[in-house]
Amino acid sequence: MRGTVQETETNMDGATSSELTGQTETKAGTTSAPAGAKSRVPVLRLAEFYGRMALGAAFLSAVADRFGLWGAYGKPHVAWGDFAHFTKYTGMVNSFLPPRMIPAVAWTATIAETAFGIGLILGIYKRAITLASAILLLLFALAMAISFGIKAPLDYSVFGASAAAFLLFALEQNLKSEEKKAQK
Repeated sequence: MRGTVQETETNMDGATSSELTGQTETKAGTTSAPAGAKSRVPVLRLAEFYGRMALGAAFLSAVADRFGLWGAYGKPHVAWGDFAHFTKYTGMVNSFLPPRMIPAVAWTATIAETAFGIGLILGIYKRAITLASAILLLLFALAMAISFGIKAPLDYSVFGASAAAFLLFALEQNLKSEEKKAQK
């Protein structure tokens, strides 16, 4: 029947599709922007900014440590203090790899973490960098779990950091969609 509100689908929990999406339907059958969409966008942008800054700073802090910028090896709060100690640690984390590959893995990780850290902080190539960051952190977590047991990556929140990077990846697409809805 023309001019009436169309029925909405109900999911298994009893919620309607319009309740789940936040969209409202007019008598003409068109949907409008979700109520409160304008107020969600700034909060989502703040969360995205905070996540990028935190992950970017963590990457760059780890790189700074391996070049002695946080202090020499053995000083309080210094993990490696120089690249030689970082390479040794890389060998321990990747104990399943042939020893000849370890220097290349250490340099690859360092270059990737530097690029991802800078990219996250500057907010460039967000989708590519957040996805690559999530994958790198997942590989690190899996390597830690293989070499040290599952407790190590859980204690150091490496799976959590990987998940945060993946959430940033997913959030970026949704933010663009929310901003378009809010403009309507």
